[in-house]
Amino acid sequence: MDAFEFPYTVLPQSAQALRSEVREFLKAELTGRPIGDRARSWTGVDLNFTRKLGERGWIGMSFPKAYGGHERSMLERYVVVEELLAAGAPVAAYWAADRQVGPLLLRFGSEEQRHLFLPQIAAGECFFCLGMSEPDSGSDLAAVRTLGTPTAGGFRVNGSKIWTSGADRAHYMALFCRTEPKTDDRHSGFSQLIVDMKTPGITVRPILEISGRRTFNEVYFDDVFVPTDRVIGELGQGWRQVTSELSLERSGPDRFLSSFVLLVELVRELGRSSSEKAAEAIGRLISHIHILRRMSLSIANMLENGKDPALQASLVKDLGAVLEQEIPEISRLLVEIEAPAVSDDFRLALAHTTLIAPAFSLRGGTREILRGMIARGLGLR
Repeated sequence: MDAFEFPYTVLPQSAQALRSEVREFLKAELTGRPIGDRARSWTGVDLNFTRKLGERGWIGMSFPKAYGGHERSMLERYVVVEELLAAGAPVAAYWAADRQVGPLLLRFGSEEQRHLFLPQIAAGECFFCLGMSEPDSGSDLAAVRTLGTPTAGGFRVNGSKIWTSGADRAHYMALFCRTEPKTDDRHSGFSQLIVDMKTPGITVRPILEISGRRTFNEVYFDDVFVPTDRVIGELGQGWRQVTSELSLERSGPDRFLSSFVLLVELVRELGRSSSEKAAEAIGRLISHIHILRRMSLSIANMLENGKDPALQASLVKDLGAVLEQEIPEISRLLVEIEAPAVSDDFRLALAHTTLIAPAFSLRGGTREILRGMIARGLGLR
């Protein structure tokens, strides 16, 4: 495995200036927003807020200007994402399109696809969901059974996807499916298709969280037609393409800042009069965030330089999920001892984060799959 690279002790001046601009914007936009909404952050949806981000050029930041983007660096994009998550901004609507589908189309898509989809994504007006996991296959994408059968002018898709975030509001799905017969190579024969979610034959059913909210969905395909010009890249190259996305999906600050709003509320509740044990516990959490941030920034820099740090991204994702799941439990234990009479804001932040925390080690690849990849990358299996 290539080592993590830490080229920056201080980010470039352009990134620092952008951080101040984003903070001022968020202060104006999020003041008065309920703590329960801010604790949801990257699962929160606000279409008006999304359009404002698009107007400011903070979606599709690294896309070329020819496709509606702004040609900003990956580090500048990182600063915007980090500030949005730290403040608890609602980013779910455009998240998959900006983080994964845009770069996927830039690398593998046709010119027609780039000109059609990328400007809409950058404007905050086109939302994608990711059709990857399936019933009985989970994070093992090589076990995917959804079929895209060749037919005149395109493909007929039959099968199902599960845990599909945002499928109920997405305009399109980036679908990973089998388009060629199975061979001894279990990674061959897959392709990625852009599926219009309004196409006849698609059924979207909610999977409700324990809180009653709808984030996940099941998606069923019953003889759904997808035209040939909606194939991303080359037929049969879906595995290579989808694995190239994993560095983008698993390495960002969303992998260790999902519980950050709760951590801020915890520090506010305990104040300066907390015990040495409480200070030690909070210091440990903050130091872990600091290290994960350095690792994540390293990956952003590697992506900027055209590298594929898939293994490093898996490490960030796994370590980040552990941390994010620790924060609500440590918060609960600390307030029971240090500050049993807590505010309603803290209770709401704790309740939401506790309910959603089990998903942190599932989304983007289960802990077991990730650790298997890491072990293989380190030559341990």
